[in-house]
Amino acid sequence: MLASRTFRFVITTLIAALALTAGFFAWRLYVETPWTRDGRVRVDVIQIAPEVAGSVAEVRVKDNQSVKKGDVLFIIDPDRYRFALSQAEADVAARERELEQRRRELERRTRLSSAAITVEAREQAETAVNLAEAAYDGALAALSIAHLNLDLTTIRSPVNGYVTNLQVHVGDYAVAGKASLAVVNSDSFYVVGYFEETKLRNLREGDRATVRLLGFPDEIEGHVESIARAIADRETISGSGDLIANVNPTFSWVRLAQRIPVRIALDRVPDSIRLSAGMTATIVVHP
Repeated sequence: MLASRTFRFVITTLIAALALTAGFFAWRLYVETPWTRDGRVRVDVIQIAPEVAGSVAEVRVKDNQSVKKGDVLFIIDPDRYRFALSQAEADVAARERELEQRRRELERRTRLSSAAITVEAREQAETAVNLAEAAYDGALAALSIAHLNLDLTTIRSPVNGYVTNLQVHVGDYAVAGKASLAVVNSDSFYVVGYFEETKLRNLREGDRATVRLLGFPDEIEGHVESIARAIADRETISGSGDLIANVNPTFSWVRLAQRIPVRIALDRVPDSIRLSAGMTATIVVHP
């Protein structure tokens, strides 16, 4: 009977010790190990805005289509800019003929003696040549701008990526400087993990990291690229007219650890994974 009680006591003690040990290591894993389930896939989205205005004459892409750098996205009606180019070419030709005429006049007056022409008339001829040269240079500049504007009617992709949320159609009026189309830069995917401040002491730039997306079983290899240096202070209310801090008078007794954004660069993405910005990710950093 005594042996049975001793056996049960030993077993109970071992189970309790194992439970305490497991709880201790689980607590350390949760508190100290740099990992988070609060991660998001991010990407650079390029907003394509034409530099010239006009009606959209042709759209060369479809929604979610893959594009390469330099591919044509859409074309603005070029007729107006062709006419402007022809006008600029005609103006250059006229200015060139005028410059030649002024130079011939100056050459003739230079050959005349001082008895046949006054100094003032010769100076006026020189000034006329200078003005004609300036007008000719201005016409050449206008011609270059006309060439450039005609080229700019063809809108090309500046990066490799994907057209997303296509909203431009033939007949739409494209406004210069206003974004008409967005391209996701496929070479710029990264992950941002929001780590509790209590875990930052174990994080360093360059640490190896593994990323697991919610919808894929395979892991993505990466590394810690950078750690954010600032987040918003919700206890301070902005907008004080006297330029002093306006501090929230209420204080919560339960203080949760702040979450700091950590940028994870992706080193190797398995072929089975198709990345989309906004995906949920779990991140584990290996110091």
